[in-house]
This record gives sequence, C-alpha cells and structure tokens, in this order.
Amino acid sequence: MKSDEVDKIIADAIAESKGKSKWHRPKKGSEKVKKARSVLNILFMLGFLAAIIIYFALPDQKALFFSVGFGAMILKIVEFGLRFLF
Repeated sequence: MKSDEVDKIIADAIAESKGKSKWHRPKKGSEKVKKARSVLNILFMLGFLAAIIIYFALPDQKALFFSVGFGAMILKIVEFGLRFLF
C-alpha cells in the first residue's frame, strides 16, 4: 500500500468516527419515556426528602418513615428499570 492510500483510509475513518462517542451509547427512547423518568425521579427525591424530615421531626413514627422511604425506593427502582428497558 502506498502512503497516500493509508492516509486516505485514516482520514475516512476519522471522518466516520466524528460525532460518534466511543464511550456512550446514543440516546434513544421516546419523549414519553424520558418525561416519565423525569417525573419518577422528582417524585423519588421528594419522597426521600419527606422520609428524612419524618425521621427527624417525628422520631417515634418509625413505621411512617420506613413506609415513605421504601415507597421512594420503589419509585427509583421503576425509573431504573425504564432507563434500561427503553
């Protein structure tokens, strides 16, 4: 192979790889799924914040704290599942 051919192959490969990330997958999924994930994430953060407030404001209400905390975790698990399914 001549050096001109090698240079052309390298230039073509560089031009083809521009815009493609080596480390990240391209974003896919519909806007509805992205919106649902955002809503679930916000609800998770609010639930987590509520659990922390309950823990410190009502120390004798451990059952309420665990209920709110586990509810928030379930929301996060659902959001996590949506991230990988769609």
